[in-house]
Amino acid sequence: MKRQIFAAEHDAFRDTVRAFLTKEVLPHYAQWEKDGIVSREAWRAAGRQGLLGLAVPEEYGGGGEPDFRFAAVLAEEFTRAGAAGLAVGLHNDIIGPYLTSLADDEQKRRWLPGFCSGETITAIAMTEPGAGSDLQAVRTSAEDRGDHWVLNGTKTFISNGILADLVVVVAKTTPEGGAKGLSLLVVERGAEGFERGRNLDKIGQKAQDTAELFFHDVRVPKENLLGELNGAFAHLMTNLAQERLAIAVSGIAAAEHLLEITTQYVKEREAFGRPLARLQHTRFEIAEMATECAVTRAFIDRCIVDHSNGELDAVHASMAKWWATELQKRVADRCLQLHGGYGYMNEYPVARAFVDGRIQTIYGGTTEIMKEIIGRSLLG
Repeated sequence: MKRQIFAAEHDAFRDTVRAFLTKEVLPHYAQWEKDGIVSREAWRAAGRQGLLGLAVPEEYGGGGEPDFRFAAVLAEEFTRAGAAGLAVGLHNDIIGPYLTSLADDEQKRRWLPGFCSGETITAIAMTEPGAGSDLQAVRTSAEDRGDHWVLNGTKTFISNGILADLVVVVAKTTPEGGAKGLSLLVVERGAEGFERGRNLDKIGQKAQDTAELFFHDVRVPKENLLGELNGAFAHLMTNLAQERLAIAVSGIAAAEHLLEITTQYVKEREAFGRPLARLQHTRFEIAEMATECAVTRAFIDRCIVDHSNGELDAVHASMAKWWATELQKRVADRCLQLHGGYGYMNEYPVARAFVDGRIQTIYGGTTEIMKEIIGRSLLG
């Protein structure tokens, strides 16, 4: 089924992304996985290629293009390449909107040029050892000291945590305010009392640095408050639809790519003297996955168009996120099975996709949270 949502400029951009991946990412990726981190030069190369800050106004060095279809192309191609380590989606689609929509003019001049050039790598620190999806459980606190805040607390599972030069921290600024007493404070590299823990050892996405962050009496200037005081909850809810859609786009792209390489594999691999593709069970497996992917693709593409038009709501973003990522998980498992013992070998893309993709149903809001959001919208 031919996709209808992209125009010539999106296709040209796809070619640019593929060329970038071929030249700047894939030759180095095995080493990055061994190192547990990508090189800063890769980020600068992405900036030079115009892949960072797609939606940032041109006056700050960005692409000035709010059309989410460009972001979707980027997510699809990085997913197909198996290059989750260079987290440009996190940078562009999750953190970028906070900076473009909440930062004042002075903050934009200070932070956005580096954001777009790749000199300033970003992270958002929300999750804590005792607080995941439940924002009311956040314990990291910021005490008002007149011209600055004093920040104390611990964050964990922070993507880009080692590399980040700019960390958007969710902190409690009104102790008795619950989720509505939270604010966003920007902590910059080198701030006294800001320490990074270990680069966490994950089962997948080995090239993507994920860290613990510690804040011990960190002095944060009042000028680094992002958005409204005690407004973090509303700010976070506003941007979650795009975050979840971006994850969904990656999820369906991964499922389609796994189906593609597995379809080719079963045509070539023989068992009992004939190709696996000649076995009815194999044909049924491929048929089921192809149908599920086609139906999911139609829904995700509709969500992409709706979001580009400013019409995607939180409920449909949640539907997209849980359905596409759960499909990705099922397809990865079934495709690995069809590869047999070879599917368990890291040299095969299906093995890496199996472990790299497992986090998709967890971050950005778990599947269970997505269902709760949908259920509440229907049942109150």
